[in-house]
Amino acid sequence: MERVTNFKKINIGLLIHQKVKETTIEVTRICSFLKSTEEEIEEMYISKSLDAEILMRWSKLLKYDFFRIYSQHLILYAPPSREVNKVIDKEKTVLPQFRKNFYTKEVIDFILELIENGEKTRQQVIHDYLIPKATLHKWINKYKK
Repeated sequence: MERVTNFKKINIGLLIHQKVKETTIEVTRICSFLKSTEEEIEEMYISKSLDAEILMRWSKLLKYDFFRIYSQHLILYAPPSREVNKVIDKEKTVLPQFRKNFYTKEVIDFILELIENGEKTRQQVIHDYLIPKATLHKWINKYKK
C-alpha cells in the first residue's frame, strides 16, 4: 500500500475513508460514535475539510491523529519566520506555547530529498525551515541513501 507523503494538498475526507478501509470498524459503530447517518458519513468521505470537532471524533475512533497531517503541512509549507517568533516571545499569550517542532520520518525524507535533488542547499533548508544545523547534519548522517 502506498503511503501518503504529499502534505501540500490535503483531502481529509479521502484520508479518513482510507483509514476506515484499513480497519474492521462497522459503519453502524461509526454512525453511532459520530452521531451521524450513513449519508452524512459518505459526505464526510468526499469532503476536503471537516469541522475540528468532527475531525477530533474521527481521530479518537480510528486511533489516528489526523491533525498531525495539517501540522506537517505547516512545517513544510508555512515554516515560522524569525520575525514572528521574536514578536511572540515578547508578547504574553494564554495559548499554549510549543517549544519544539516535531519532525516525522516523512518530513525528514522530504527535507533530505530537497537537498539530494538540488532544489535547496543545506543553508537554504536551515534558513527556510528553521532547522538547527546540527539536527540537519544528524539527519543526513542517519538517513543518507
